Amino acid sequence: MNRSIVFIHGAWVTARCWDPFVGWFGARGYTCVAPSWPHKERAPAELRAAPPAGLAGLGVTEIVDHYASVVQQLPESPILIGHSYGGLFVQLLLDRGLGRAGVAISPAPPRGVLALYPSSIRSNFGVLTRWGGWRSIVPPSFGEFAYGFLNKMSAAEQRRIYDEEATPETGRIFYQAAFALLDGKRATAVNFRNATRAPLLLTAGSDDHNVVPAMVRDNHRKYRSPARTDFHEFAGRTHWIIAEPGWDEVATFVARWIEALPAGR
Repeated sequence: MNRSIVFIHGAWVTARCWDPFVGWFGARGYTCVAPSWPHKERAPAELRAAPPAGLAGLGVTEIVDHYASVVQQLPESPILIGHSYGGLFVQLLLDRGLGRAGVAISPAPPRGVLALYPSSIRSNFGVLTRWGGWRSIVPPSFGEFAYGFLNKMSAAEQRRIYDEEATPETGRIFYQAAFALLDGKRATAVNFRNATRAPLLLTAGSDDHNVVPAMVRDNHRKYRSPARTDFHEFAGRTHWIIAEPGWDEVATFVARWIEALPAGR
């Protein structure tokens, strides 16, 4: 069975958020790579101190193209595991015919999936109301990061994780997701009837403020393809599901799903 995994992170963080998963899967014989988005290769504190100019205007298609290049250079077709916007990118990559399987953990919504839930709006209010946010680099707000990612943690833990993980972000991706139906380029559009794509697992956290479970269930229902599409909701989990206490239970569930796939996938 193919044992390669490409991990794809989401917004406001870098690939270091995957360190627990990379170590866990690596110890089980998987070959893991976790590249950062373009212009986000440096440490979070360095990115906050001097945001790279190239982040301004970086969009969904450019990021997905970056990961497509990574996947195409590997010696075998990998499993794709993405969180938040990374989960959206996993769906877009599978739609392109890349990856032997995909796992989208608390994924940002593809075009056609309602994104405007009250807690989701609150989590992203600052970037969506920022003047010129479409073409700007947006600094991370501690309040929105804590509410959107870390809503079940103590104030001290919220501050520690923010200081260790939070980065400035391209504003464009948030507009492309929130106002996808107005995007003529359809950057976040997935072909929900694609019969040839690889198997996909979508997961949600019951206490996620950012990507609420109803959003992921709607994402799952949109698929009208014979290609395998599964859904699972984790009780008591927030948007920081990949690194908060209990993340290893999520990793175990994902590994069992992968390893139960038919041979050849």
